[in-house]
Amino acid sequence: MRGGSSIAGIGQYLLLAWLVCSPGVHAQDPYAAPRSALIAELRAQGDTDSGSFTRIDRDVLAVMGRVPRHAYVPAAERDYAYENRPLGIGYGQTISQPYVVALMTTLAQPRAGQKVLEVGTGSGYQAAVLAEFGVQVYTIEIVAPLATQARERLRGQRNITTRTGDGYYGWKEQAPFDAIVVTAAASSIPPPLLAQLKPGGRMVIPVGSSFFTQTLLLVQKDAGGRVRTRQVLPVRFVPLTGEH
Repeated sequence: MRGGSSIAGIGQYLLLAWLVCSPGVHAQDPYAAPRSALIAELRAQGDTDSGSFTRIDRDVLAVMGRVPRHAYVPAAERDYAYENRPLGIGYGQTISQPYVVALMTTLAQPRAGQKVLEVGTGSGYQAAVLAEFGVQVYTIEIVAPLATQARERLRGQRNITTRTGDGYYGWKEQAPFDAIVVTAAASSIPPPLLAQLKPGGRMVIPVGSSFFTQTLLLVQKDAGGRVRTRQVLPVRFVPLTGEH
């Protein structure tokens, strides 16, 4: 994932999860306690958020409780893997804030058997989260070294297919998609992606100026092909790059 964070402040709920986490589990998995603490924080944030489009689905939290975020960050960043903030993954890119991953996954509404396109593989974490829902994930990364690293991390996951390339143009050979998740900010909704979204599908994309506050949009295409967009919340993502 290219990386993003929400602008809204997120409360700290780490103590609760540390208290309820089993010492035995912690001994077996040194990341179990901080991962549980993060999920508790995200759950509390979702419970107190009044916006219908910014609430976090409990199934998404359950999945994120299983996917090891520390395996998708550089070794130097692993001690911070379960802090609720973006982390650098090299080449000027980041892995997104966990709250943003949870929210974008909730908005995409992945369902078993669907085809989902991800634009901006980054470290591979968002693709791994989506794959846990039983969808077929097609993910594109324009930064070749990151694409190679993600391909190695995701090796063995049969429902994830990776590609090195410019995600602005989507993946025409595999279209249409039930959902599209874009993890870098575009100046506007890319027409190729909109064309590849299936009627009834959902796209989640940050739109706005590079390196300034952007708006996370939920784009829905109805059965007749009509498009409706909803503004969800202000975010900051690295820009969608490429020759377009």
